[in-house]
Parts: sequence; C-alpha cells; structure tokens
Amino acid sequence: MATAVSLLSTYAEKANLNPILNENGYKRALQDTSWADGLRGIAAVFVMFSHMTMAFARWIVIPCHGKNGAAYLMQRPIFRLVAQGAAWVAVFFILSGFVNSLKAVKLARAGQTEPALSNLAISSFRRSFRLVLPATAATVLSWFITQFGAYDTAKKSDAYWLYTTSPNPSSSWGTAIEDLVHAIRTTWTYNPENPYDQPQWALLYLLQGSMFVFTALLVTINLTPRWRVITISLLYFWSWNWGIKLGDPMVGVNVFTGIILAELNHSEYPQRFSKLSPIFAPPLVVCGLVLMSFPSQFQDWAPWSDFLQRMFFKIAPRNAEMSRFWPTIGAQTLTFTVVMSPHLRRALSHRWLLWLGKISFPLYLLHGSFMRSILAWMLFSRQRLTEIEEEGHRYTRYPLPGKLTFLVVMPIFMVILFTVTHFWAIKVEPHFGTMTKTAEDIMFGKSENNTALPIRKD
Repeated sequence: MATAVSLLSTYAEKANLNPILNENGYKRALQDTSWADGLRGIAAVFVMFSHMTMAFARWIVIPCHGKNGAAYLMQRPIFRLVAQGAAWVAVFFILSGFVNSLKAVKLARAGQTEPALSNLAISSFRRSFRLVLPATAATVLSWFITQFGAYDTAKKSDAYWLYTTSPNPSSSWGTAIEDLVHAIRTTWTYNPENPYDQPQWALLYLLQGSMFVFTALLVTINLTPRWRVITISLLYFWSWNWGIKLGDPMVGVNVFTGIILAELNHSEYPQRFSKLSPIFAPPLVVCGLVLMSFPSQFQDWAPWSDFLQRMFFKIAPRNAEMSRFWPTIGAQTLTFTVVMSPHLRRALSHRWLLWLGKISFPLYLLHGSFMRSILAWMLFSRQRLTEIEEEGHRYTRYPLPGKLTFLVVMPIFMVILFTVTHFWAIKVEPHFGTMTKTAEDIMFGKSENNTALPIRKD
C-alpha cells in the first residue's frame, strides 16, 4: 500500500497535477478547518433553493417525465441538487458532528483528557442555547408578521411550498399568544412542527445529534484514537437500527460520521494522500453529488435512479429510509473527500464561502418567512386571482408569473434577503452569544452570587 501511494505521488508530481499548492500550501490547507464554514454556507443556500424549487418548479423533484421518459437538464443528476433539501440537511448533520467534536478529539489525542471533558461540557451547554435562542427569535418574528396578514398573498398563491407552509392569523391576540407558545414548544418535542417556520423541524434533530456527539465522546475520550474510531464506527452501524425510534433515522449515522471525520482530520492520512488529491478527489466528488441527487419519489422512472433503488433493496439496512439513504451516503462521501483533499479545503475556504458560512444559520431561519412575505408580494402583487384546477378540485389562487418577472424579481429578493441575514449575523447573533455567556456564568458558578443556598463552611 505504501509503495503504491509513493508511486502515485511521484506520478502526480511529475505530471504537475498540483500546480496550486506547494509543500507549505499542503500543510496550511490540511491544518485549516474553515472549509466546514464554506460547505455549511453552500448547504444553507441549497436548502433555500430546494424550497424555491418546491414553490415554483416542482417538476424538478421527479427524475424525468414519466417512466423512462425524457428528462430536462435540471432533472438530471447533480443539476437537480437544487431540489435535494434532504441531502444538504445531511451535510448540516455531518458538519455538526465534525465541528462539535473537533477540539475535543484534538485534546484527547494529545493526552489532555480533563481539558477535553471540560470542552465537551461547555460545548454541549452552549450548543443548546445557540440553537434555541435564535430559533425562538425567528419564530416570534414570523408569528408577529403573521398576525398582520403578511402571508396572505402567499396563502392565496399557486406556489406549492408557499401556500402549504403559510399559517393563518390567530382569531385574537390572546389566542395568538397561545399559538406562539405552542409553536415554540412543539419545535423541541418529538415529531417537531413549527407552523410559523416550517424549516425548524430539523433543529430538534440537530440538538439531538449534538448530544449524541457529546455523549459518545464522553464515553470514549480515554480510549486510544484507534479504539475510539472503532467504537464510533460501531455506533455508526448500530444507529441504522435504532435511529428510527428517535424520530429521524439519519441523525446518528451522520453525526457519528462527523466524529470519524474529525479523527481523520487529526490523523496522518490526509497528509499522506494529499498529493494524490487531483487523482481521487474529482471522481469521489462526482460520485457523492450523484448519490445526493437521488430523488425522493418516482425513483423507478429514470434508469440511473432505478439502478440505485434496486441497489438499495440489496444493501441497505432494514430500517433505512430509501429517499434519504443515498443522499446521506452521498453527503458522507463528499465530506470525506473534502477532509482528504487540500485542494477542496482551500477552495471551500474562499472568503465569499466563509461569509456564506457566517450567515448560514440566519439564512436557514429567515428565508422561509421572507419567501412567504416579501417574495410572495413581489411576485404576485400584480396578479389577479384565477380559478385553478388541481387534482380534480378547483381553487382560486394567484397564478405563477412569467419567466421575465422571475428574472427581474429574484435578484432583487436575493439582495434583500442576504442583506438582512448579514445584518442579523453581525447585529443580532452577538446578543444571543451574550445571553449564552451570561447563563453560562450563572449556571457554571462563575458569577459572584453563584449558589441558590449558602455553602456550609465547617
């Protein structure tokens, strides 16, 4: 194996396959983990695109038009990733496992067990607050504008995702308060649902996944790296069985993948294979993106998705969910390749992608509300209510506007949305950090009055 790697590395050097990175470049790229922010930003944008697809171009969701029928460009693998929200949510979970375990794994590998345990305790505490506080603020904002009819246009439109996720105003302000409390509570309960911000269904599972990470590392922190990886790998395969009992069967397999990638990141393997990156990275990335393109329905219509469907029945664990199995495997393949490739790490660390990573969570929280209010008004305000027939029923809705309207409106909307999310990231998010720090000081006993009852001094 070592001889093969050496020969391929020599070939890569002589063929000048690595014109961008020198020795120092390889080392810096492999030490930098900011690529995770860049990939997270891309994932957030594609989640937004998936909701736009469900609203305005549902035909992209299916792999082709009819059994073995013709397929448009946007229905083909990789191009159809704009409709693959589940695949990009899987990327979120993997990156959550990777980032949450990165420092603890580094400390554990250095033999600093106590600092690693302290890091796990603090990180798990902060994670809860940093998820719940922004999500609650976004819910309150959406709830408030709902009461003033901000979603009425979206509710009457013929854009599927808009009218199915737009709540009605409450009958009174007293009822509205009850509805708000119910929405916040059900966001964090089993089978989560938030009528004011549908994408928040994933937040409970993100929090759940973080707790999986912290618990798994707490148990394995004293193990050697080899045995820790073996144990986490066993948890990975085991979670295919019991994950479905916890609401979302893909949480465990993805966050445990993130832990394994954190171990891989701190190992010698990325450095050893770095010069081979131009050889193995492109086909692995393409493979991962194709698997992430697996459709959520009518999988037997297109030959490529029908092949993957038949493979699923042969190799997938019993409790696996077919519509998310291949997108999950694809997301894991993609992130593994990035960890192993200094070139991909460097590409994903571009400053614009890092900026997307910085605003990724605000974008995830706010894009739905902005689509149902501002975007709906921009697209449908000049449309007239028209009787539309759908599945044998007649409805009166605003029809979708023409292509020219979309070409004019969408860039303007994107500027508005990204400006607001940037403002949220630099002006609002720091307040959540301050609130988390205050709670941490109080609950960890760092403040002066740190006890509910006086301490005995005898």
